[in-house]
Amino acid sequence: MSYALKSTLPEGDLKVVGEALQGALTDLVDLSLVAKQIHWNVVGPRFRSVHLQLDEVVTDAREYTDTVAERASALGIAPDGRSTTVASGTAIGTVKEGWQEDSEAVRTMADALYAVITKARERMTAVGRVDPVTEDIFIQLTGDFEKHRWMFEAENQR
Repeated sequence: MSYALKSTLPEGDLKVVGEALQGALTDLVDLSLVAKQIHWNVVGPRFRSVHLQLDEVVTDAREYTDTVAERASALGIAPDGRSTTVASGTAIGTVKEGWQEDSEAVRTMADALYAVITKARERMTAVGRVDPVTEDIFIQLTGDFEKHRWMFEAENQR
């Protein structure tokens, strides 16, 4: 189906913003999947607290997924959240299958968050030059996921 929404951004700027939003969408969809995979498979003495903490990440990832996708749509960019797109484009490394000891689960989640945050900061810089509205989304999501990462990192400190 063909659908054309005239963007309020110049074509060159739209390309930069579109790539940033699509990359973030891919990472956020994968982050919610990774967090749920760990959520279902975490075991150990801290099971309950880690299990619940992972749900908080899932909630935020899904909310930002929608925000990012709708921002793309508002600019005339068709967001792509298909599984093949996510699998081939995510910044997050592969998560092992099966049970994960709570400390390993926390480390895996902190690493996934680090990957998402690092890419979000790069994208924030890129879009900041051309679209402050999209930059604001990246600023907010970066801050929220940095808080999650801090909490996971603190879990494994001894």
